[in-house]
Amino acid sequence: MKLVFIIGDTAVGKMTVGQELMKLTDLRLFHNHMTVEPVIEIFGHYDRKTISEMREVIFRNFASSGHYGMIFTYMWAFDLKEDWDYIEHVKEIFKPYNTEFYYVELIAPQEVRLQRNATKNRLDHKASKRDIERSNQRLINDDKNYRCVSFEGEITFDNYLRIDNADKEPEEVARMIKKVFDL
Repeated sequence: MKLVFIIGDTAVGKMTVGQELMKLTDLRLFHNHMTVEPVIEIFGHYDRKTISEMREVIFRNFASSGHYGMIFTYMWAFDLKEDWDYIEHVKEIFKPYNTEFYYVELIAPQEVRLQRNATKNRLDHKASKRDIERSNQRLINDDKNYRCVSFEGEITFDNYLRIDNADKEPEEVARMIKKVFDL
């Protein structure tokens, strides 16, 4: 089994690159909003506990499924210990299944991400982002409050790749990931 973490700031392209990588490989995509959006729809607000429990069930059942692997997208705040702990927790779920872990960090400047924040693909898959003005303000606030770009040398995991995808199409980034990690 393979587990590819695609990490990065808001609207950097995690889901879109994941969609393209899924087309090129036998990996299945589990982008973070696949649990966020239904919970918001049902509860009327973001409910962290429910989202976490849903992800847990999906991870456990997928890990034992015999599938080739999963792509999981995550906005990792490197300045929060609980985000580091969460990645380790997810890995612990998959470790009994001899899983190989891969980490792709996508980076792009805020002005590029603000443009991407309003793309059709993003809005089609993330209803909570459709209020563009509010979503843009949340992106700007997240940039002020969290550090979602790693420092040089901070990520010491094997199979780590950092890609500045500001000027790259998602298909190109997915091909790079597939090639580098031989997926």
